[in-house]
Amino acid sequence: MFNAEQLAFANALRKDTMVEGLGITFIPSASGTLAATMPVDKRTVQAMGLLHGGATAALAETLGSVGSTMLVDREKFAVMGIELNANHLKGVRSGLVTATGTVLHKGRTTHVWDIRVNNEQGELVAVCRLTNVVITKKP
Repeated sequence: MFNAEQLAFANALRKDTMVEGLGITFIPSASGTLAATMPVDKRTVQAMGLLHGGATAALAETLGSVGSTMLVDREKFAVMGIELNANHLKGVRSGLVTATGTVLHKGRTTHVWDIRVNNEQGELVAVCRLTNVVITKKP
């Protein structure tokens, strides 16, 4: 779904943002998906040493928002997340987590993403659903 040039664009959007600060990086993935990794380290854990739910939510919203941005004509439209749901299923203390997103609905004004977050062992850590609104840019 997303080629090397699009992944380079997605990674360029990280500069000087929270996304860069959290260490989120877009990576190649299976056809029809978009994927990104995030380290589980001092930037992304809560006081008990587990992956912070807010960091997981930031990973999911980043993935889906950037994915939708790459699916629209960026000269005419902008994309913004309007609803995010995250179910945290398994704790992670270290390593990398990988989020993989699939577009469930690509409408004219909304996109809905299903995002699965897995640990390095391939175990499901979180399931997320993101709804984005597609708005027309003002001239």
